[in-house]
Amino acid sequence: MTMTHPSDAMAQLFDAAPSNDLPEVPRYNVCPTTDVGVIVSGGERRSYRPMRWGFLPHWYKAMNGGPLLINARAETIAEKPAFKGAVRERRCLVPATGFYEWTKDSDDNRLPWYFSRPSGEPMVFAGIWQVWGKEDPVSTCAIVTTGASDWMSETHHREPVVVMEEDWATWLGEDGEKAAPLMRPAPEGFYQRWRVDRAVNSNRASGAELIEPL
Repeated sequence: MTMTHPSDAMAQLFDAAPSNDLPEVPRYNVCPTTDVGVIVSGGERRSYRPMRWGFLPHWYKAMNGGPLLINARAETIAEKPAFKGAVRERRCLVPATGFYEWTKDSDDNRLPWYFSRPSGEPMVFAGIWQVWGKEDPVSTCAIVTTGASDWMSETHHREPVVVMEEDWATWLGEDGEKAAPLMRPAPEGFYQRWRVDRAVNSNRASGAELIEPL
């Protein structure tokens, strides 16, 4: 995932109060277990705050006490013990500039592709969140995914659920409407994609060159 849009611009876009400990941008290789900025609703105003990307169910005894839950499948999210409470009560929005997916060549090498919006605007993923731990609580989140559209399936069989601007309030639970119908693939033409260098396969890689087309 990448985030290159300024935090103050994101806060303004969502009419949210920004936290003072949001991750610094630009970021060209946002990896699981690091913090991402998310929009949550509550109180008098939305907030834009950091959360660990990697949802931790309350029964985990340690952060590595079970599988790393960076995604939640839309098809089963309402039944899975780890997610069912969060999808009812703790939904969030996860803005991003873009994200990576991988295909493989004939030698089984992982080939990265970068996805962004043709307009340059941020994309906004559906997320769920939960606070884990009592002595030193950590806010954690996962991104909701669904089956890929025909276009997306050329590179991957899943894709993140994108929430359009007119549906932000519904996903955040602010308007009383049901959010389940929003868990669908992005509309046709929403994304553009291109191959990028395999350097991004390392979680230590950084820099704008990671998203340069090959």
